[in-house]
Amino acid sequence: MTNYSIEDLQGIARNLRRHVITMISTAGSGHPGGSLSAADIVTALYFHIMRHDPANPKWPDRDRFILSKGHAAPVLYAALAECGYFPLEWLTTLRKTGTCLQGHTDSTLTPGVDMSAGSLGQGLSVGIGMALAARLDKKNYRTYVMLGDGECQEGQVWEAAMFAPNYKLDNLTAIVDYNGLQLDGFTKQIMDLEPFVDKWRSFKWEVLQIDGHDMKQVVDALQKSALVKGKPVVIVARTVKGKGVSFMENKVDYHGKAPGKSETETALRELA
Repeated sequence: MTNYSIEDLQGIARNLRRHVITMISTAGSGHPGGSLSAADIVTALYFHIMRHDPANPKWPDRDRFILSKGHAAPVLYAALAECGYFPLEWLTTLRKTGTCLQGHTDSTLTPGVDMSAGSLGQGLSVGIGMALAARLDKKNYRTYVMLGDGECQEGQVWEAAMFAPNYKLDNLTAIVDYNGLQLDGFTKQIMDLEPFVDKWRSFKWEVLQIDGHDMKQVVDALQKSALVKGKPVVIVARTVKGKGVSFMENKVDYHGKAPGKSETETALRELA
């Protein structure tokens, strides 16, 4: 845990968003919307909450982070680069053949990435495995899993949600980036998740609800999650897809569309 202030963290999140825009624009493809919505949470984790060592990415006692919504890889790459896991120059190589920063996270390629992602709905299961391993190995690291709201339509998520409380995995925090949009439209129109909080509670999780762009709420919830005993915690973070760029906010088009040159210039001005 670092001593960054809330204002410092807000500035870091803004910088990560700038990286996201630049990376995806340079690549000509990628997923800006879900990367921007997750930026404040990823910032709080990597720059204030998690125990990790960029000089030793495989440190056995590090906290783990699983980006289950792996297509939001740009925001994780931006955080890892700013932390020092690899040079910032690598960010210009996003999605290029033969480089370490592919469109979805790959733990065999990228220093600091704990899970290879692709198909959605699998990250919580992997995180549960890590949390269970920590208990069996008598380690005190904590596992954090970020899920997208759209992937919570997957059955495997709810199998995992049933498993974790059964084994009282209180070293596990799930965070749902609940921005209300998925690839094809609004989640409530495609497969409504509500009553979402009640569902997690019925599965015996401790549920915290926050504004996922209020940095103090994000930090407070993450700290509180580590104090809960006897059951896992899920933080339902209400967010805005495309947060920080006016023409991307709440626009389904920018789930997986790269900004053009003029759009990139406008976005970077807004994030200055």
